[in-house]
Amino acid sequence: MSHGPLDEDAVESYREAGAVLVEAMNEAREMVEPGRSHLEVAEWTEDFVREQGAGLAFPVNISVDPEASHATPDRDGETEFGEEMVCLDVGVQVDGYIADAAVTVDHSGTPELVEAAEMALEAALDEAGPGVEVGVVGQAIEDVIRGYGYTPVLNLSGHGVQRYDAHTGPTVPNRGVDRSVELEPGQAVAIEPFATDGRGKVGEGTDEQIFEQQGSASVRDRRARQALEEIEAFDDLPFAARWLETDRAAMALRRLKQANAIKGYPVLKEDDDALVSQAEHTLLVTEDGVEVTTAGIHGFDD
Repeated sequence: MSHGPLDEDAVESYREAGAVLVEAMNEAREMVEPGRSHLEVAEWTEDFVREQGAGLAFPVNISVDPEASHATPDRDGETEFGEEMVCLDVGVQVDGYIADAAVTVDHSGTPELVEAAEMALEAALDEAGPGVEVGVVGQAIEDVIRGYGYTPVLNLSGHGVQRYDAHTGPTVPNRGVDRSVELEPGQAVAIEPFATDGRGKVGEGTDEQIFEQQGSASVRDRRARQALEEIEAFDDLPFAARWLETDRAAMALRRLKQANAIKGYPVLKEDDDALVSQAEHTLLVTEDGVEVTTAGIHGFDD
């Protein structure tokens, strides 16, 4: 399907979302230090985004050590940062147009793993452009990460971001593939290399704090109905359980899952319990190249 050029209002909204994200990320990353709580960083970041008049494309993800994605604090979370590797993933939307980016903060003493993901992202952006196959972008990512002696996380990938949809096509692999689709003008794409000192596969953990509405449902439970009313205000974008004001929200969410009104996103963890780093930018594919809407969070952006 041909996308064609984005209209000026859409482009400006993508840019505005990116600008808010960059400011939020650069403040939040300085807060990621031993002794500070995950919840404090997540809530500060989310509140900052809202104060700028923007919305959240998904809850702030704070993934530690083997965690790769979908980790966010619960409302009573007391977990504090330690001497760990921390991936901070933030999504911002303006009028539904999304910026999605991530950085890794290292307190584990493994800075090379962070650098591998960042340099892989830089190489991917150098390759990206209209008519370029996503498999070529993936090969650039894989070459850099393996060059550092690490492994790309093979079953995670970059993705498109469309209006009010944080994960859509095209899929951008973190490895080379022989046959793949081409990037097209008018697409907004999040490229996110993940690097690990493990074998490069993630699986679902048991914790689940992020959810997304997937349909309407008739539920008899009063609290579940109240929760569903709150959830409908999130415009079908992912939300955190801690955002709900409904009494006994955890039970309400279980009822809504049973009714197939929502789905959950379990935390994804590296199968070998190995460290994972992440670097991510959002870009717009133009007729003659790409425009990175989240530039200003990685060292190579200078």
